Amino acid sequence: MEFPQQQKPAGDGKIVYPPGVKEITDKISNDEVVKRLKMVVKTYMDMDQDSEEEKQQYLGLALHLASEFFLRNPNKDVRLLVACCLADIFRIYAPEAPYTSHDKLKDIFLFITRQLKGLEDTKSPQFNRYFYLLENLAWVKSYNICFELEDCNEIFIQLFKTLFSVINNSHNQKVQLHMMDLMSSIIMEGDGVTQELLDTILINLIPAHKNLNKQAYDLAKTLLKRTVQTIETCIANFFNQVLVMGKSSVSDLSEHVFDLIQELFAIDPMLLTSVMPQLEFKLKSNDGEERLAVVRLLAKLFGAKDSELASQNRPLWQCFLGRFNDIHVPVRLECVKFASHCLMNHPDLARDLTEYLKVRSHDPEEAIRHDVIVTIINAGKKDLNLVNDQLLGFVRERTLDKRWRVRKEAMMGLAQLYKKYCLHHEAGKESALKISWIKDKLLHIYYQNSIDDKALNEMWKCQNMLRGLVKELLDLHKLPVSEANNTSEESQDFMKKFNQVLGEDEKLRAQLEMLISPTCSCKQAEVCVREITRKLTFPKQPTNPFLEMVKFLLERIAPVHIDSEAISALVKLLNKSIEGTADDDEEGVTPDTAIRSGLELLKVLSFTHPTAFHSAETYESLLQCLKMEDDKVAEAAIQIFRNTGQKIETELQQIRSTLIPILHQKAKRGTPHQAKQAVHCIHAIFNNKEVQLAQIFEPLSRSLNADVPEQLITPLVSLGHISMLAPDQFASPMKSIVANFIVKDLLMNDRSVGNKNGKLWSTDEEVSPEVLAKVQAIKLLVRWLLGMKNNQSKSANSTLRLLSAMLVSEGDLTEQKKISKSDMSRLRLAAGGAIMKLAQEPCYHDIITPEQFQLCGLVINDECYQVRQIFAQKLHLALVKLLLPLEYLAVFALCAKDPVKERRAHARQCLLKNISVRREYIKQNPLAQEKLVSLLPEYVVPYMIHLLAHDPDFTKPQEYEQLKDIKECLWFMLEVLMTKNENNSHAFLRKMVENIKQTKDAQCPDDTKANEKLYIVCDVALFVIANKSTACHLDCPKDPVLPSKFFLVQDKAIHAHSHTPVLSLLMQPKPAPVLGAVNKPLTVPGRRIFTKTTTASDTTSNTSTNSSPLSSTTINKNRLMHVHTHTQQQKNMWALFVRL
Repeated sequence: MEFPQQQKPAGDGKIVYPPGVKEITDKISNDEVVKRLKMVVKTYMDMDQDSEEEKQQYLGLALHLASEFFLRNPNKDVRLLVACCLADIFRIYAPEAPYTSHDKLKDIFLFITRQLKGLEDTKSPQFNRYFYLLENLAWVKSYNICFELEDCNEIFIQLFKTLFSVINNSHNQKVQLHMMDLMSSIIMEGDGVTQELLDTILINLIPAHKNLNKQAYDLAKTLLKRTVQTIETCIANFFNQVLVMGKSSVSDLSEHVFDLIQELFAIDPMLLTSVMPQLEFKLKSNDGEERLAVVRLLAKLFGAKDSELASQNRPLWQCFLGRFNDIHVPVRLECVKFASHCLMNHPDLARDLTEYLKVRSHDPEEAIRHDVIVTIINAGKKDLNLVNDQLLGFVRERTLDKRWRVRKEAMMGLAQLYKKYCLHHEAGKESALKISWIKDKLLHIYYQNSIDDKALNEMWKCQNMLRGLVKELLDLHKLPVSEANNTSEESQDFMKKFNQVLGEDEKLRAQLEMLISPTCSCKQAEVCVREITRKLTFPKQPTNPFLEMVKFLLERIAPVHIDSEAISALVKLLNKSIEGTADDDEEGVTPDTAIRSGLELLKVLSFTHPTAFHSAETYESLLQCLKMEDDKVAEAAIQIFRNTGQKIETELQQIRSTLIPILHQKAKRGTPHQAKQAVHCIHAIFNNKEVQLAQIFEPLSRSLNADVPEQLITPLVSLGHISMLAPDQFASPMKSIVANFIVKDLLMNDRSVGNKNGKLWSTDEEVSPEVLAKVQAIKLLVRWLLGMKNNQSKSANSTLRLLSAMLVSEGDLTEQKKISKSDMSRLRLAAGGAIMKLAQEPCYHDIITPEQFQLCGLVINDECYQVRQIFAQKLHLALVKLLLPLEYLAVFALCAKDPVKERRAHARQCLLKNISVRREYIKQNPLAQEKLVSLLPEYVVPYMIHLLAHDPDFTKPQEYEQLKDIKECLWFMLEVLMTKNENNSHAFLRKMVENIKQTKDAQCPDDTKANEKLYIVCDVALFVIANKSTACHLDCPKDPVLPSKFFLVQDKAIHAHSHTPVLSLLMQPKPAPVLGAVNKPLTVPGRRIFTKTTTASDTTSNTSTNSSPLSSTTINKNRLMHVHTHTQQQKNMWALFVRL
């Protein structure tokens, strides 16, 4: 636009200064300039708009003050005074400024804006002048002149940025008000707000900026509230372009749109009047992550305490509820989490949410079902009226969920509600009545038959552990003071205080001893807890964390559930079921089921409360159970006698005389499980156990007949357990039985011909009696050796050779081909498990040769799925209890070859668990530092390398496929092992592998080919380690210890060179995760082709046609023998490893 020509001063153009003010030029000093400018400022301050004569007189001075000399003066005092003069000039000459040049006006307002930065320091001597400048500009609305400029936006942006940057908590309300007036006039009187200007306001709402300058946030918030009618359109346009049109480039704040919407909604929902329909559009996006972001945002908007959005925008609310059924799991999870806040803040919306929570309580995802429970329980704990009966019903249903984590959350949640409202009566009788059903429900479901449901077991185990710890603490107080004090120095503060209180109060100790006494009844426990609590309540305090902790401990150790009276009541209920007078059918269970479940419950209690069973009435009922036909019932009854009957012989002679014949009968002719329990029961509760066991051993040993195998199983079980429990008495006679009958007559003979249907596995009922007898014979050998715990007679060597031969022959020890494939699988599993069991005893572990260890480990690659599955489970359980030596953890590396994805995943979980257990054990036990070689997970690597070097499939090291198998096995272990680089472990692993290359294979030190295979596996391991971690090349001060049983240290390092181009290896991509990398068929010489699949048929096909989709030809026995082949020239290895 065209501006009118700039006004000219009257007269000859000479600048007129106020009286007493000399000319201001660049020839004078800064101090003099400041002095003269102050007088000019005073003059302009005193002038008003009606002073026409003075306005004309000082026009030249006004133009002069806008010259470059003043606008770019380096002295800040000069600039401040000039800015004040210019602000007054705009006030005096309003509405027409004396400056009509576009460029000059822009320079002046940018200059004035820069001076406003001085507002930041309220303690500055010049702050009053800066405040005067701000006040003047705001009062006159001077910046509105800039609307006539084409690039006024630049000035406004600079002004807004300046004001938002200088405002701080030292400014008073007047400063904030003037800033607000100045900015709001620009927004409301202009033609619109540009995106750049809007960004300068909205950026202060982003959480990062909001936390940096709270005053800037408040200023932006107030500004938006004041200008809502004007700025709403601009905000809507911004969100429309970003949300609907996808133009993220329109603003640097595009990535913060959801944060901005949340803040704007909190400031004034009117700011988003046109934006909410856009969010409805985004809720229906095809992008799951985008829907998740919108759901998170709306959850905050709908769930905010004072939000009325759900009632004001019903279409958006209904659309949001639809996301509870979203296909994307994280979206459904977010909706469920939102429901908790919504129920607490908006009870009126509970009806809308109930139906959707019902559907989600049956969600296929465990995490969502779990969070539904958390949502309802959290709301109920805040106020029971927030959750209706229907919502509580969903939690009730989930107590029967198929997943333990969900069941646990449901039960714990209901228990918390019951404790809060029924026991502590925090909401009156009406609320207590509303949830009175919880107690019966929890007690009814507390003990389930599922293997995961060990709630009672774990609860009582925990109680026993805590009672034991408290007993130890009380025992310490019976020691001399000096000895007792040494134990409490490292205790927690709470325990220190508790220990001090016990030391000072003898009566308190007596009450606590009574509480943990095995004979303490529930009523006595209640009195003890009350007395202990009363003693610790004084002096009374508003809050007493120590008392709360003591109460928590007392709740855990007090026998509030079970005592002799409770056991007696349970036994009476059991008697009613046995006699048929109980109303079991009304409870929905059959009498047999009730008896079995009742005995299972009593069996659990017998472990944790054995003294509560000691009564003639209880034992009479158990004797009745022993005479029942149900094998499980009799077995449970025997175990209860075993756990609780220590005083039967001395105090209950009649029970003893009745029990002994029954136990003898069960040990001779009962089921295998009954026989085992009967032998252990006799050993546990009778003083003349040697005589009793001999009366069983002698007739059984004389009656052994291999021609009637179905009558052999129970005697073999009994004989095995007798020899294990009383080795001094029965080890010698057992030796002749083993040599003459077990090995020679039973294991080395095949009397019957097995089923030739080709199945690799069959059900227990389909296994032939002869094979079942052979399996028990193998177990007898192991129990016999475990009882002796020595190898003086070399019996263990012979047994290990026999078991190895069983594995080499694939289970057909006689090689007469009479035995069926499924029976061979059973025998391979038994042999592998037997070696693993013997390895848990140190004296036998030492004599197990590397070859025998390798044969045992290869069972995890057996062709039969069930053999692999059961063996892996046994291996994991022994390792996780730290019963097996570390080398057996290396066996899991072979699982990389398993054709079934679930088996590989299970093996990986076993590795994670075992490594975690070992690391935690080392942390918790300082003495473990002395045994790091046998505990530190990293020390599994040498065993793994040796095992893979002797893998019978590794016959041609020059072949790519075989090298790839080795790499996958190494990666399977190392990926888990190298998750974290704790204590420079990656460098330690590298050094360990490099050290192995300085040794020879102790298994065959003079075999050049075997040693070369060992070095090649080392090279592949170094390649995998280097690809996994860059930290592996750091220095490692620790010197790894290599097992001498597997590696022979050389006097001179002759194998330092690499068999592979390591630099080329490092240039290759990192190996893919092993579970994905092995998803292709493996064709390994000497082993059958595994067709990888993940269908359910993998786990069941053994019982129908075959164990897994394998060839029907006979497995080559050399599969289990170590075969060393000639290695090609060095140059071929380069090409192979580059491909790898």
